[in-house]
Amino acid sequence: MAEPILQLEGVVKDYGTEVITRALDGVDLRLEAGEFAALIGPSGSGKSTLLNLVGLLDRATAGRVFVAGQEVATLDDRGLTRLRRRTLGFVFQFHHLLPALTAEENVMVPLWAERGRADEEMRRHARELLGEVGLAERAGSKSGELSGGQQQRVAIARALAMSPALVLADEPTGNLDTKSADAVFDLLRRFNRERGTTFLVVTHDPRLAQRTDRIVELVDGRICCDNPWPPRGGERPQGTMAQER
Repeated sequence: MAEPILQLEGVVKDYGTEVITRALDGVDLRLEAGEFAALIGPSGSGKSTLLNLVGLLDRATAGRVFVAGQEVATLDDRGLTRLRRRTLGFVFQFHHLLPALTAEENVMVPLWAERGRADEEMRRHARELLGEVGLAERAGSKSGELSGGQQQRVAIARALAMSPALVLADEPTGNLDTKSADAVFDLLRRFNRERGTTFLVVTHDPRLAQRTDRIVELVDGRICCDNPWPPRGGERPQGTMAQER
């Protein structure tokens, strides 16, 4: 069996020294290559903490985290940065584009960071990605000249610039109207199917979660429900997702 893209084993994350707050409490999670999964749960359930650990932005208090077969606890800060750049892509609720740069230059940012300089090959790659998200004609536009949906599509192109194995999307449609949200979600789904990129998407929107292959529900720092979607054999998830419907 091939190694999973992501594996968490008994992961615990505590905050504080005198007063301990447990954000994650023994989380086990495995994502295979090509999966498209939703991570849901109420505010304060630990979704952001989990994403920070998977995104190599924080370290677990206990348990083991593997990304692309690499146990992250064995890496120093430089090793974590290298693994993050080469393996992970990020899409956030707010696009975090650099306003002084064009759309093309924003897409190039991860490549710049990796190679230390810009070249024509990088520009060509950025333009190709912008074409894939339907923004070829806006390559020279600054972020302030783009709509919210267009800005998020630039952010998706940027997340894919390094051809990551895993893309972490934190409420990627949360700041968009329904039409733009559907268009952005469709893009994520298309890249998943066409490139085989694995996606873990945090969302509060049950309508979008139900368009994924799997729904993982986190409550009080624990996974309470992990179901394929649609459920096999007509089964219904037993967590809050079912209640919301």
